[in-house]
Amino acid sequence: MKIIRPIEFLSLLSFVLISQISNAQDTDQRLYEIIESVSADSIEHDIRKLAGFGTRNTFSDTVSETRGIGAARRWIKSEFESISANCDNCLDVFYQKDYVTPEDGERIPKEAWVVNVLAIQKGTKYPNRYVIMSGDIDSRASNTMDFTTDAPGANDNASGMAGTMEAARVLSKYDFESSIIYVGLSGEEQGLFGGKGLAEYAKKNNWEVIGILNNDMIGNIEGVDGVIDNRSFRIFSEPVPPTETEQERRMRRFYGGEVDGISRQLARYIHGNVETYMPEMNPMMIYRLDRFGRGGHHRPFNDMGFAGVRIMEAHENYNRQHQDIRTEDGIEYGDVVEGVNFKYAKKLTAVNAINLASLAWAPPAPNKVEIGGIVEPNTKLRWEAVEGNIVGYKIYWRDTTAPQWQYSRFVGDVTEFTLDGIVIDNYLFGVVAVGKNGHESMVVFPSGTFR
Repeated sequence: MKIIRPIEFLSLLSFVLISQISNAQDTDQRLYEIIESVSADSIEHDIRKLAGFGTRNTFSDTVSETRGIGAARRWIKSEFESISANCDNCLDVFYQKDYVTPEDGERIPKEAWVVNVLAIQKGTKYPNRYVIMSGDIDSRASNTMDFTTDAPGANDNASGMAGTMEAARVLSKYDFESSIIYVGLSGEEQGLFGGKGLAEYAKKNNWEVIGILNNDMIGNIEGVDGVIDNRSFRIFSEPVPPTETEQERRMRRFYGGEVDGISRQLARYIHGNVETYMPEMNPMMIYRLDRFGRGGHHRPFNDMGFAGVRIMEAHENYNRQHQDIRTEDGIEYGDVVEGVNFKYAKKLTAVNAINLASLAWAPPAPNKVEIGGIVEPNTKLRWEAVEGNIVGYKIYWRDTTAPQWQYSRFVGDVTEFTLDGIVIDNYLFGVVAVGKNGHESMVVFPSGTFR
C-alpha cells in the first residue's frame, strides 16, 4: 500500500477543491437540452385548444365538454395526467378549489367554485421545497361580468397556460432535488382569486415556497405602440415584501436593501440565468410589482410573504386584451390565435423552464446571513451551514446603484469570510449556497449585523 506523504495529501486536497470550484462555475449542459426540447408546435396546439373552448370566463359553463371553463380545466388536468403517465406517474395531479360569492368582490356575478389545476413533480431530496410556474386558465370579454360572450383569450392567457404545460412535458423527463409545481390558476380576471387560494393552501400546508414564476401573456410581439420585438421580455418584481416588520423597515433605513427583497432576488436570478444560457434574449428588469396600477397572480403569493415575479412580453397590444371580438374603424379587436407568436412563446417558456430546473437543482439558500465591517477596511459575512450536496458558498456584491450583482467570490465550504479591502459602505452584499452540480441558490441579503 502506497503511503501518501503530507505534502502529497495537501496537493491532492487542493486539486480536489480546485476541481470542485471549477465544476461549480461551469454551465450545465442539461439546461441547453431543456431549451432545445421546448416545442413551439406543442405550444401552438395547446393555445389553439384552449382558445377553442369559446370562453374560459371563471363563471362560464362547467358542464359542457366543448365550451367553458369546466371543459378547459378538465382538458388541462387530462393533459397533466398524460404527461405523468409518460414519466412513470412522476406528477401528482389534482384540483385545488375555493368557493366565491358576490360578497367577495364586485367582479363576481354569481356563486361559483374557483378551481385550480395542479401538477406537482416531487423533489428527491427536498420534497417540501417548491418552485412554481403558473399560467391563468380563465379569459374575459370586454365586460368582465359577461360570462357567455366568446372570449378566446389566446394570448391572455392561453399562452401562459400552454407554456406551463409545455414546461411540465419537458422537465418531467428529469429528476430534481426540490419539487416543481405546474399550475393553472382560475379567477384572475375577477380579482386574483385562484392565486390567493393556492397561496393560502401553501401556507396552510407549510410549503417552503422558493418562488413563483407567474406567466401572464407571453405570446405577443406586436405592441400597440408599433414596436415589433421577439426577443425582449419583462420581469416584474416588487422591491421588498409587504410582510416586512417595522424593525426590518428601520434596519433598511440604516443598512440599505431598499431593492433587495426576496422577489427582487428571484428576478435577478432569472435575469442572470437568461444572460448565461439564452444570451440572444433581452430580459428587462421592471422595478414594480406589476404594470402600473394593475395586478397578476404572483401578487397573492407576495402578500403571503413568498417570493414571486411576473414574466411577460415586453410590448403589449391593448386592442387584443379584454376585448369583444369585432372590427371598428378598420381596427380589429379581440384576443384571437392570430395575434400569438408561437416561437416567441417558446422562448419565454424556455426562460421559465431553465430557471425552474436551476432552482430545483440548487441547494437551499443559507439562513441567518449577517454582515459586519462598520468603520473597518474589510467586510465580514457569516451564515448558517446548509445541509446537502454543496461544494461551498459564494459571496456576491455590487455598487449600491447597480441593478445586478457585479462581483462574486467563491469562498469554499465555510460559514464566515472576510473580504479584505472591500469597504462595507460602498457596496451591497449577499450570499448563496453552491451545489456540487454547480447550481446556486438565490442570493440571500443580510438580515442582521455583527461586530
